[in-house]
Amino acid sequence: MDLGIRGRRALVCASSRGLGRACAFALAREGVALTLVARGREALEATAREIRDATGVAVTPVAADIVTPEGREAALAACPEPDILVNNAGGPPPGDFRHWTRDDWLAALDANMLTPIELIRATVDGMIARRFGRIVNITSGAVKAPLDVLGLSNGARSGLTGFVAGIARKTVRHNVTINNLLPGFFATDRMQSVIGGTARTRGLSFAEAMAERVATIPAGRVGDPEEFGAACAWLCSAQAAFITGQNWLIDGGAYPGTF
Repeated sequence: MDLGIRGRRALVCASSRGLGRACAFALAREGVALTLVARGREALEATAREIRDATGVAVTPVAADIVTPEGREAALAACPEPDILVNNAGGPPPGDFRHWTRDDWLAALDANMLTPIELIRATVDGMIARRFGRIVNITSGAVKAPLDVLGLSNGARSGLTGFVAGIARKTVRHNVTINNLLPGFFATDRMQSVIGGTARTRGLSFAEAMAERVATIPAGRVGDPEEFGAACAWLCSAQAAFITGQNWLIDGGAYPGTF
């Protein structure tokens, strides 16, 4: 299927590795010009080269911390009028809420709620004026099924979810959609961190904690980031114009609910 977005411009955050990288690759395969943002310059530039070599699209890497005002300014200077915005930032560390300070909570809110809102604020009016926009926020399956060790993430990402639920109904009449993608358990660095946190909290080995978690996934495996990237690209497509304010779980069937 031709997704109808060839020639569009996308700003993809935290895109040097993991799910952000997979989203960037999927968009590039559809002919979307990319601005990639991540903190680590070496990994970022390597990803940019790989995408250029594989797809031939224009790729601009911006080594910056998107959570800071300076980082956002650099990203928007490189891509001032994106047609597509993929919000993404590393999740806060797992742990026991008794050990988290106010500063820990503020850092989680900055990264996983306030930064996406700031980027939406900076780009949505331009999308409305051009009569095309696709905003995808990478959140977490924990928004639907919270994990106790991910309390910081549960709280911050749920705040973003509530915000999006309101604004997404205002922008869609202008062909600007805002949706959230909720990853379950994918083969990323974040997976290693979460499993490690669970193992430490419960006194398990890493292998034991991993096996226990995989056993909760009806698909019987962890997700491939390319599967996630493909879903992101489709939500950014011309064909997805009637979908907004939604929370798409991509979790191999792990969430047990109907709604």
